Amino acid sequence: MPDCIFCSIVSGDIPANIVLRTPEVVAFTDLNPQAPTHILVIPTEHHENAAALAQDNPAQAAAVLAATQKVAAEAGLTDYRTVFNTGPEAGQSVFHAHAHVIGGRNLGWPPG
Repeated sequence: MPDCIFCSIVSGDIPANIVLRTPEVVAFTDLNPQAPTHILVIPTEHHENAAALAQDNPAQAAAVLAATQKVAAEAGLTDYRTVFNTGPEAGQSVFHAHAHVIGGRNLGWPPG
């Protein structure tokens, strides 16, 4: 998608602090972190949200989920939260499927 910021990160047109890159996923630090560790994990293919990703490419959805564990471990996290916001009312602001890996502090419940 030409106007998708995450597609531009995948292609390298927009720089990011990339912590993991595979053929299926790219993971990078969030520019507006909500905790000491806040990493975004995105599929390299454009899908509007997690629901579309799961429906259209379940193998890539699994790769995104597996990558969340890998980046959390590499960041030294044993306790962390993985969040997929799906839709604007859920807080999704970039409409390219992505998982937030958040940790490094006590995360209360319920969130927001």
